[in-house]
Amino acid sequence: MRQMRDATKPIMIVAAIAFVALMVFEWGADITGQSAGGLGDVGSVNGRKVSYDEYILTYQSLYQQAQAVQEEPIHSQQNRELEDQAWEEIVITILIEQELERRGITVTDEEIARLAPIAPPPQLAAAPAFQDADGNFDISLYRNWLRVAPPQELLQVEELYRSILPRETLYRQLQVGKFIPDAELWRSYRDANEQVTVRYLALDPRSRYREAEAQPTEEAIRAYYAEKRDDFMIPAEVELRAVVIDKSLTAADSAAVETLADSLRGEILGGGDFAEIAGARSVDEGSAAAGGDLGTFPQGTMVAPFDSAVFAAPVGQTVGPVRSDFGLHLIEVTDRWGTDSVSARHILLAFELSEDREFALLELADSLEDLAEEVSLGDAALQTGLTASEVTMRENFRFITGVGQAWEGSDWAFEEAEPGDVSPVFETDLAFYALELVERRAERFLTLEQARAAISATLLFELQMELARDEAAGLLDRIVQGEALESVAEEAGIELAEAGPFTRDDNVPGLGRWNEATGTAFGLRPGELSEVVSTPASVYLIEQMSFVPADSAAWLNQLPIQRSIENTVAQQTAWSDWLNALRASADVVDRRAQVIQALEEQSEQQPAMPPIFE
Repeated sequence: MRQMRDATKPIMIVAAIAFVALMVFEWGADITGQSAGGLGDVGSVNGRKVSYDEYILTYQSLYQQAQAVQEEPIHSQQNRELEDQAWEEIVITILIEQELERRGITVTDEEIARLAPIAPPPQLAAAPAFQDADGNFDISLYRNWLRVAPPQELLQVEELYRSILPRETLYRQLQVGKFIPDAELWRSYRDANEQVTVRYLALDPRSRYREAEAQPTEEAIRAYYAEKRDDFMIPAEVELRAVVIDKSLTAADSAAVETLADSLRGEILGGGDFAEIAGARSVDEGSAAAGGDLGTFPQGTMVAPFDSAVFAAPVGQTVGPVRSDFGLHLIEVTDRWGTDSVSARHILLAFELSEDREFALLELADSLEDLAEEVSLGDAALQTGLTASEVTMRENFRFITGVGQAWEGSDWAFEEAEPGDVSPVFETDLAFYALELVERRAERFLTLEQARAAISATLLFELQMELARDEAAGLLDRIVQGEALESVAEEAGIELAEAGPFTRDDNVPGLGRWNEATGTAFGLRPGELSEVVSTPASVYLIEQMSFVPADSAAWLNQLPIQRSIENTVAQQTAWSDWLNALRASADVVDRRAQVIQALEEQSEQQPAMPPIFE
């Protein structure tokens, strides 16, 4: 179908780069007879050039990995993300290589010879050839292979070590001193486990004080605008007409999956081989290769609907279909171990577009695109039974309802289109969509009149907050002078509410989360009343009623696990922060767009491709 062919255009462009790279680097010349410098490299990192083939090999690897875990073809926006991911992967790899060289980190032949028999690279340790019958790594199988492996394969193992070991050394160097002291671990545990119960008065500024009591002056509005003018800058934006073809599942799609599940269940009950059907039909690739076998697992391990079904099922009988967030399961318990462990296998069918509906959507997208080449997008929508809607998209928020992040469409609208132009049909995980550019506006500042309503609302709330703080201070004075909290609240017409017990991390109804109110609650003693407390939304007087401290004995009991987890997180965060800082300070030149454009222009000058390949 033409739509499917057109959707592969970005992929074919990248493939074209790979083909040119092959001719340039392997055959010595490109199709014009020029050297590799004719088109240039795709970029550089701190002066180190990135070649076509380096980029394309990385992209192709990521593309194959992505395609291996999904049945549907990779769509254009996903392909764009893979292209950018490949570029970033190359940049980070080069930066690490440069840092290794700067630090003089290398690996010796002796280190490799020592580690090879005892610590295989992760890629080899996970290889099926080195797993025992239970699926665990068997080092004896690996060592036997080392003794008989041909030299070329051993050279590949050596290259793995030369790649991995220096990076591990760099990682360790960066982790020196990166550990969390026990005092900080105790604070973390305490914050998550100690609890308080409070009662409080909440003065809601918006509902308690009439607008007439707190009107901002014209002078205040003008002063606010002058001081905060940068806050009223509007990013570049486009007015669009959008037509969206929803790819969401329908009841018919779900019914088709349910019908298939019932059919497969009937086939099994009629004597069909469960393992063969699982291998052919289950979308759970991990278990499908083993005939759907999930091994032995205790109760409570699986998602609730699956867990309930499997532990209620008789041994040897096929039950289901059982619905979970993953789809529909056909389940067979193969063995039971007491009352809390089973061995089982399953066939998983995912809820996805039926073939008929997928074809219909592609045909509809084709029709929309064809018509939009001849008439306006609005007319094309009418003729295909679709609806065109008006959309405003800002440069810093490239989102369309029903589409999600519309990167391709936004690039087209902001960088390529002229008013009146209609885009091709783009695709995301959620929808097909086409756009018509109505108007493009450069970034600008709102005028005072345009900003007046927002400024007035902000200043009004600030005045209402002042009124609330003043009233709360007066109520506090009365309580300090000896009046009961209950009587003061009743006389003021304010509810005396209770909250808790809650921890520092809880989102507390009426008080919020991680703010001055909840923080103050933990700073009081039982029976103590707070000063006036302000949060961004309200004003409070808070009295602590009870406090439950964290259990230090329980903390010590779990400390080794907590220390391991939090130190690992801290080390990974330190590594990530270091990489981000390295990336931010690097001199990175990305020429991919120019190179692809040059290739497209060059291809237009070549003889037409034979029709059989179009």
